[in-house]
Amino acid sequence: MKKIQMVDLQGQYAKIKDTVNDSIAQVLNTSAYINGPLVHEFQADLEKYLAVKHVIPCANGTDALQIAMMGLGLEQGDEVITVDFTFAATVEVIALLKLTPVLVDVDPKTFNIDLNALKKAITPKTKAIVPVHLFGQVANMEAIMEIAKVHDLYVIEDNAQAIGANYTFKDGRKQKAGTIGHVGTTSFFPSKNLGCYGDGGAIFTNDDTLANTLRGIVNHGMYTRYYHDVVGVNSRLDSIQAGVLKAKLPKLDAYCDSRRDAARFYNKAFENNPKIVTPTTQSNNTSNCEQLCDSCDCHVFHQYTLQIKTGKRDALHNHLLENGIPNAIYYPVPLHAQKAYKDSRYKEDDFKITNQLIEEVISLPMHTELDTEQLEFITKTILEFVG
Repeated sequence: MKKIQMVDLQGQYAKIKDTVNDSIAQVLNTSAYINGPLVHEFQADLEKYLAVKHVIPCANGTDALQIAMMGLGLEQGDEVITVDFTFAATVEVIALLKLTPVLVDVDPKTFNIDLNALKKAITPKTKAIVPVHLFGQVANMEAIMEIAKVHDLYVIEDNAQAIGANYTFKDGRKQKAGTIGHVGTTSFFPSKNLGCYGDGGAIFTNDDTLANTLRGIVNHGMYTRYYHDVVGVNSRLDSIQAGVLKAKLPKLDAYCDSRRDAARFYNKAFENNPKIVTPTTQSNNTSNCEQLCDSCDCHVFHQYTLQIKTGKRDALHNHLLENGIPNAIYYPVPLHAQKAYKDSRYKEDDFKITNQLIEEVISLPMHTELDTEQLEFITKTILEFVG
């Protein structure tokens, strides 16, 4: 059996080596390193794939969130609601812009924003909601947009983990994650489902005016060189990374399918064990697809995350490492308990689900190169330990 990787980027690269190398060579040969042709070609390709009017490439996913908030004109003291159970970048940019982060609990099944907690958190100072499509599953965007409309709020989708996923509305319409809110953001960090070989990110919107503002912000506030019309930042996707992404984008749906196939294998192996809770898959957070049917496209499994109900999650984590099986705990400390984001407004009773999840979750190897032998070894090792 080949060595198990948490994310096998080398194996993936081997299959697209010629295409990627050709793209990189094109950049080297033309020396168009910043805003070169491949950046614009990738932007157009991604707009077509997402069926969105505007893609604005930038340097990374964290910048994408910050620039989106800058483009919406949010002002110091405005409240922005997001989830407690996510990576720190989501709240980091809120704090950097001197906005007021408001953290809420998550749904116990999907790990996405809890709608009741969201509604309770809205105040006259609230200006935006940042739903996070955690681990690759789209949050309940139809309901979130309805709430936002009632309260006249912006919705900024943090789509760093769910690019390629579809959201199905109750009337059967489908729309790509990241394109439903007023603005969406994503990361192209190497381990993402669509990852480059360095840092990269992008912002999505169907709003022409907002798109124009965002394009200025990413480039020092310039629309004409040396004329600065808005306060901006230096956040551009470099041409080499754009070349890598252009080579990989046509394979994104196949990559997502491979991840779903691995998830189905995991689900089948663990389905009869009451000590293990497998990921819930819901097409619009109301329609369950527990067995991850062949037509399911709402979850792209950036992570495959179990809940261990024996109280021995940490012991399992170590046991897997001892057996050569990489794994990770996303996330060991909730944002409300992080030193940087502690606030007297937060009460532990407001985060019951998050506080439970941090004691139970464990993420298994998940990538496009997993084979049956590896999956059998991983699941067998877990089942023997859990009992």
